[in-house]
Amino acid sequence: MLRLGTREFDAHEPVIMAIVNRTPDSFYDQGATFRDEPALDRVEQAISEGAAVIDIGGVKAGPGEEVSAEEEARRTVGFVAEVRKRYPDVVISVDTWRHDVAAAVCEAGADLLNDAWGGADPKLAEVAARYGVGLVCTHAGGAEPRTRPHRVAYEDVMADILRVTVGLAERAVELGVRRDAIMIDPGHDFGKNTRHSLEATRRLGEMTATGWPVLVSLSNKDFVGETLDKPVKERVIGTLATTAVSAWLGAQVYRVHEVAETRQVLEMVASIAGHRPPATARRGLA
Repeated sequence: MLRLGTREFDAHEPVIMAIVNRTPDSFYDQGATFRDEPALDRVEQAISEGAAVIDIGGVKAGPGEEVSAEEEARRTVGFVAEVRKRYPDVVISVDTWRHDVAAAVCEAGADLLNDAWGGADPKLAEVAARYGVGLVCTHAGGAEPRTRPHRVAYEDVMADILRVTVGLAERAVELGVRRDAIMIDPGHDFGKNTRHSLEATRRLGEMTATGWPVLVSLSNKDFVGETLDKPVKERVIGTLATTAVSAWLGAQVYRVHEVAETRQVLEMVASIAGHRPPATARRGLA
């Protein structure tokens, strides 16, 4: 059982986390949801299409203009409060690695801290414990926030992913974060080259076998683009293929841009696996 905010999710229940970037320079949407009105429209659409979690970010993952903690908080705190007011039951996640920003968004109503940089700020988990919110424990290969991998190498990438993410999860429990509010994330692209991310996907069953709920953030990432030689706007099919494989191997939470398409993929895989009945069953019965 995964418990986030007021929601409970069974072990075989896929969870869609919709991305809402409060940044002017996002790699995918180039600032389409930087202003409040389009960002709120995006939240409404994502929820209507089946997203249970809204993941709000105030700093793009890649290199770029410096964004201070104060500016990150300005972009996210008030928006979290507004989403909380409009949608009391939606799970609100905030993508941040900074403990001071984390505390501010928790005060505003966030339910989950998405630490995509793998504990770069060790105080972040302490904030999650103090406010009773969930935590995503990610493998980033020890990379500094907002840096790209350079000639990164692992003797065994999945062994390193397991060591880091399970270690972060166990530390979080020791600090007081609820066990049923913690997820582990292999961190596709983060501190990895394309072959590492492909191997992490291929061996995802080793992560799900740990018993921790697994979150995957695959949406339109560089490893998809390099694998298929496609620019950002042409990576949806590759993303959905990777989503289907991840679902078959047991991932539970999916951080995505395309909510409706992802939902169809997850429902189809769940039905093939026997966890979900077909929506209708008429063929051959009349």
